[in-house]
Amino acid sequence: MKNDIHYLISKTFKINLKRDIIKSFNKTNMTFLKMILKSVLIMLLFSTFVLKSTNRNITPENFVESHLKIDTVKSILVKKDIAIKYYFQYLDSLVESINNSNNGSLTEHILVRHNPWIIDRLKNTDYYKMMEKDSFVYNQKDLIALKKGSKIIFPDSLEIEEYLTTFNNTFLDINIPEYRLRIFQDSFMVYEFPIRVGRNERKYLKMGDRVTDLKTKTGIGKIVAHVKDPDYYNPVNGRQYFVTRRDDDKITKCPQIPWLETEINGFRNGQLIHPTTNPNTLNKAYSNGCIGTREGDAWIIYYYAPINTKVIIRYHLLNLNEQGDTIRFKNIYEIKQLIN
Repeated sequence: MKNDIHYLISKTFKINLKRDIIKSFNKTNMTFLKMILKSVLIMLLFSTFVLKSTNRNITPENFVESHLKIDTVKSILVKKDIAIKYYFQYLDSLVESINNSNNGSLTEHILVRHNPWIIDRLKNTDYYKMMEKDSFVYNQKDLIALKKGSKIIFPDSLEIEEYLTTFNNTFLDINIPEYRLRIFQDSFMVYEFPIRVGRNERKYLKMGDRVTDLKTKTGIGKIVAHVKDPDYYNPVNGRQYFVTRRDDDKITKCPQIPWLETEINGFRNGQLIHPTTNPNTLNKAYSNGCIGTREGDAWIIYYYAPINTKVIIRYHLLNLNEQGDTIRFKNIYEIKQLIN
């Protein structure tokens, strides 16, 4: 009987001990489980925050906020190669971001003029300059305009004002019989380029659906528009084309180089300043009225002629050369009465 009592007490004790151990173990497990769940929750919240921050950094609206401190940073490094086909989009986004961050008046033209190496790089994408280096380029749009690691420097507010003053004092001077386009700042000539002009004839152009005088019109006016990604049409038959035959008889895609639209004597008559893919036609009356330039020269003209730049188109048969001698040009339009 005594043994039975001891056995019962022992069994009861073991059962209670086992229950206490299980209860304690369960309580410990629950605490541990709660700690794990809390840690997982914190990690999830942190990950969500990081992801949101990362996504926020790559949105265009937060480009400056996440990559630049406009008050202290005066330049950026181009993070990847930018091809010509994406060049204008890249610059427009950059300029917009900078202006939005500090209510600035920066423009594409000011930014590029402040970084003249960009103009040098663009003008050297000229097909014929590339061919001089034994480099055939079928699609100019694939060439790199801005290389990875290049530094773009931002002008300050005073420098921006200086550029705006310079632009206001800049004008294009075009003398038709001389086949020359000059860029002047005040009275100082900074550039001179050979050009081609309109033919001395009348011809039916389907794009205008009328017989048109192809001579380049004279007068005073301004640049009223830039066409940064122009479409190419044959004005005679109205057909769009995408490839061009070069002077070396090779075929390439049409390049993406800005065209400048003029307004002369208050009229927009479709008289553009744009590059030709056939420089053998320069120094001739060859076009349908437009003023044609070399590809490389077109980039320079574009960046020296923002909207509202003054344009003078004249027909002067006499001019002075660098030695002070008078030069007489051929009267290509056979105009009888001229005032020089």
